[in-house]
Amino acid sequence: MPNALATEKSPYLRQHADNPVNWLPWGEAAFARARAEDKPVFLSIGYSTCHWCHVMARECFENSAIAELLNTHFIPVKVDREERPDVDKVYMTYVQALTGHGGWPLSAWLTPDLKPFYGGTYFPPADRHGRPGFPTLLSAIAKGWANDRDRLAAEAERSLASLADYNTGKRDQDPALRTDQPLHETAGDAFERAYIHLYESFDAAHGGFGGAPKFPRASNLDFLFRVAVLQGPASETGRTAVEMADATLRHMSMGGLHDHLGGGFHRYSVDETWLVPHFEKMLYDQAQIAINLLDAHLHTGDERHAWTARGVFDYVIRDLSHPAGGFLSAEDADSDRAPEDGGGHAEGAFYLWTHAQLAAALGPDVAFVSAHFNVRLKGNIPPGLDPHDEFGTGKNILHQTRPLAETAAAHKLTPAAAVEKIAAALDRLRAIRSARPRPHLDDKIITAWNGLMISALARAAVSPAEALADKRPFLLDAALRAAHFIEAELYDATRATLYRTWREGRGTNEAFAEDYAYLIAGLLDLYEATFDIHWLQWAERLQTTLDSLFWDEAGGGYFNSRADDTSIIIRLKEDYDGAEPSPNSIAAANLLRLAALLGDAGATLHARALRTIEALRPQWTRAPHALPALLCALERALAEPAHLVIAGDPTSPAFRALTAVARATPGPRRALLAADGGPGQAWLAARAPWLAELKPLDGQATAYLCELNTCQSPVTTPAALRALLAS
Repeated sequence: MPNALATEKSPYLRQHADNPVNWLPWGEAAFARARAEDKPVFLSIGYSTCHWCHVMARECFENSAIAELLNTHFIPVKVDREERPDVDKVYMTYVQALTGHGGWPLSAWLTPDLKPFYGGTYFPPADRHGRPGFPTLLSAIAKGWANDRDRLAAEAERSLASLADYNTGKRDQDPALRTDQPLHETAGDAFERAYIHLYESFDAAHGGFGGAPKFPRASNLDFLFRVAVLQGPASETGRTAVEMADATLRHMSMGGLHDHLGGGFHRYSVDETWLVPHFEKMLYDQAQIAINLLDAHLHTGDERHAWTARGVFDYVIRDLSHPAGGFLSAEDADSDRAPEDGGGHAEGAFYLWTHAQLAAALGPDVAFVSAHFNVRLKGNIPPGLDPHDEFGTGKNILHQTRPLAETAAAHKLTPAAAVEKIAAALDRLRAIRSARPRPHLDDKIITAWNGLMISALARAAVSPAEALADKRPFLLDAALRAAHFIEAELYDATRATLYRTWREGRGTNEAFAEDYAYLIAGLLDLYEATFDIHWLQWAERLQTTLDSLFWDEAGGGYFNSRADDTSIIIRLKEDYDGAEPSPNSIAAANLLRLAALLGDAGATLHARALRTIEALRPQWTRAPHALPALLCALERALAEPAHLVIAGDPTSPAFRALTAVARATPGPRRALLAADGGPGQAWLAARAPWLAELKPLDGQATAYLCELNTCQSPVTTPAALRALLAS
């Protein structure tokens, strides 16, 4: 009989609805039962496309004997980390402090008042290699709760105190680190040390930083591209920064991390060469990697980066789009094997190929395709990279080991003929793969991740890349549809508040700091792509709500969770730019962008941005490489104010020609605004009065470059604007 999760909207919670475990969702009903029955809470946190979550579910939560232990001695509670990132942050921080590592599934044992006293991640169903299995651990904790409760309660209090220290920065305080230095002095040192860290950890052979496993941490590459702008592209540091980012993206794109058939990127690579991925695909990765690729094209002119970005957008629009406009969350790593592969459920089953399968599909072209994608008769997955033997024997992951031009030369083909042959082969393989059982699709719509995708699409829609030229209207339409969906379905206009998720209707959880921060960033990018003042107005309203609900008036910066949620034992701030950037990093940048766009009215926003940066100063001075996105915001904070205002009709070709010049090359930070002579300009001028006087000259679209509160002589042609920006 299904448990209480059967009525939840979360796909992850529903995956556990038929477990023999008497799961309850996170909420007062579970907490009240723990208090009434005087039992500890067993908290399990994961998400629906998590491979190791599936493994522990099969091994432990579907086991009736283990379920009996859980049901008898604990109140089992399930949380979807994508629905409740605030809950996940609290207990992940605890587990990382306790064990030195984290990950999902996250397992934590809590007192009835929700204080953690033990935790970990995945636990096996039996004792292995000197490590206790899950049943042994459950029995030991149950015995401890019955016979040694004072010790567990003391551990819970110690844990809470440790979390409080973490929150106030005591963990990071070092007498050698001075926080009274002027911001620009500290910033210069932090930038240099972050760059040196990336330089020293860069893998020159395979791209990326450090060894296996390798994650596509987008904020590292964002930082390197900004270093190149600040140092100058002709400087040694500027060139090296671009080379590291460019090489990383090229190796990622050539490797198995990249889905060469369907487009998009998998979550991470288990090896240092980007060959063997963990096959899940997350919306937030697609958005951030696409932006990295667009920036790489801007810095290098290499259209291959733009073509790869195009593939990412094709994948997202084709496979992760809701008919009403929002974007879905993720696709699983696991799927059902085809009957000819032996059936069953396994990681990577949708993506892997035997040589025989390729030969049957491609006929005489198999030799060329196999040479280009390193396909081998006995498979190309090195021993040890399939720890659970789920891939099967003789399997291949499509990946490139050399440019297509080299494969063409080896097979005596012209480059054009090679492109045609590869394209036709990929079309055939894509059609065959589409008939396989697809991985599970997590079809909930998350506000934060949609914000990231809106940013990527808006930037792509105005990119100078030739590879995207015919796609621009579709990309902009996709961004607009997503923004309209969020506004219609996940926004309460009467209170100016967002909700976190939508699936079969709006979810019950209101949004968190990251939802506001990421969506505001997306709306700012959407304004600069369309110059529709509505998006800037909405961004301003959302910023006000973010400040009202999440701002730390005492210490500066933003908490992850709201003050009125009594289920959160301590409000934490995210201080690490990981797979997703810290909402504090993005909020700081948003505040500075809004301050620049809103002129005199933005002074308060600018001050709040500086307080956010200062709130995390202990972290970014101690380990600046942990917060590369915040360092990018810091660079923006220290830059001299600059505006590029285009006066005229934003839909006219002449206006677009001027904005295209502004977007053609990377450069200093500039606020880009439209003086449209209508409601948009009037709204802006009410906040920045100097904008009221900027008008087209002689009826022509006109560009005004304004720096240090002084506007240079206006120009009306792309050539003149290009010269002005270069001067």
